[in-house]
Amino acid sequence: MFAKVFPSIPIALAMSLGVAFAAEDGKTEVDGKYFDKEEEPTYNVKEDGTVDWYTYSGFRRYHSECHVCHGPDGLGSTYAPALIDTIKELGYGEFISVVASGQEKVTASQTSKMPGFGNNVNVYCYMDDIYVYLIARADDAIPRGRPRKRDKKPDQAKAYENECRDGK
Repeated sequence: MFAKVFPSIPIALAMSLGVAFAAEDGKTEVDGKYFDKEEEPTYNVKEDGTVDWYTYSGFRRYHSECHVCHGPDGLGSTYAPALIDTIKELGYGEFISVVASGQEKVTASQTSKMPGFGNNVNVYCYMDDIYVYLIARADDAIPRGRPRKRDKKPDQAKAYENECRDGK
């Protein structure tokens, strides 16, 4: 959640310092990152179709690591399920857990296994971004394909990325 991206600043403190801003639809914005009422990461799409940086980053990361199995734009494949259908059922916490640790499902007719990506910095450091991208797709807030417009990459995103990728 919020603490993962901004580990030293709880959301209540960030809001009290005036760095968090109320956005549309009950969302809270902190340095370009949006959170829903439960303080879980979410997307923001402006009327002209501009997506927040993290949704755009999620598109890029999803298509570099996840679409091979789960299909383009989260639509699924013959190999793995459509994530835009299951993302809301999973919820944020379970999504992070499954991506980090993996999951195996065994039924009478088949066995499916998703490996864990908790040690892959190209996934681990961007799990929130992938999540918000998939939620935006599931809500039909963004169409298929690369978002045409995006917000500038926030300085906080650059700092977090460097720290995460360096293993600090």
